[in-house]
Amino acid sequence: MNRSNGYARHRMTRRQFLRLAAFAVGLGALYPTFVERNLIVTNRYRISVPHLPEPFAGLRVIQLTDLHYGPLMPIQTIEKLVTRANGLAGDLIVCTGDYVRGRDTTEQIDAVWPVISRLTAPMGVFSVLGNADHWADTERSIRMLQASGQNLRHRTVALERDGQQLWLAGTGDLWEDRHDLDLLLSDVPEEACRIVLAHNPDTADTDHTSRIDLMLSGHTHGGQVNLPFIGPPFVPVRNKTYTSGLKRSPRGTRVFISKGIGWSVVPVRFNCYPEIAVLELVPT
Repeated sequence: MNRSNGYARHRMTRRQFLRLAAFAVGLGALYPTFVERNLIVTNRYRISVPHLPEPFAGLRVIQLTDLHYGPLMPIQTIEKLVTRANGLAGDLIVCTGDYVRGRDTTEQIDAVWPVISRLTAPMGVFSVLGNADHWADTERSIRMLQASGQNLRHRTVALERDGQQLWLAGTGDLWEDRHDLDLLLSDVPEEACRIVLAHNPDTADTDHTSRIDLMLSGHTHGGQVNLPFIGPPFVPVRNKTYTSGLKRSPRGTRVFISKGIGWSVVPVRFNCYPEIAVLELVPT
């Protein structure tokens, strides 16, 4: 036996190498499915908003989106998520759709909305629907949204601080609902700051003339897989710049897109952690 520095040399056989390689590949495949997909992080963003009244400077908005309750997303995870969101000391909470995953089902809707209804914030909780909510059951999703007291779908609301106003508006889903932004914002004062909740960020590119100071969206899941130097290979939007984070629409509208919580098509996340987004709004 050859020895070097008192230690025996052992050459790895081809079979051992292949086993090790297969083990490494297996671990790599398990990570995005069973590890990162379940590591929900809290990400904080500072966003400048045109026309934001000074009394609202530093407003903390907590955004939840794309919960996709269903297979591999147990209700206990949603319950913990709601508890975390309530504990983040936000001024208000917004939810931008896709609360369930299944199609043609009311059971998931009936199970998840009582949990979502536990969200609470000093200035209120405001929610709209996403395409998956319509795919599950439009009528039941609308009914549960209304019962929650969070309904901002096709509605506007004025928040007040020190005599000044910030307007929130909620549009219908781009694929499955009405999304006439001009009609939605027709009663909002022209000089007012306007923040719109829209599940799909492509909504920012629809035909409208009304000014929007900030749109809050989800839908993309950040692509779920974010390859180094390449980015997400698949994003379910027409405007492929709408991946995640703060973007600008072709007309200049600020669009913030959260990576969301759940998954679509395949239950994986790679270099794209699910997130609770905490937005600090400041005047431009």
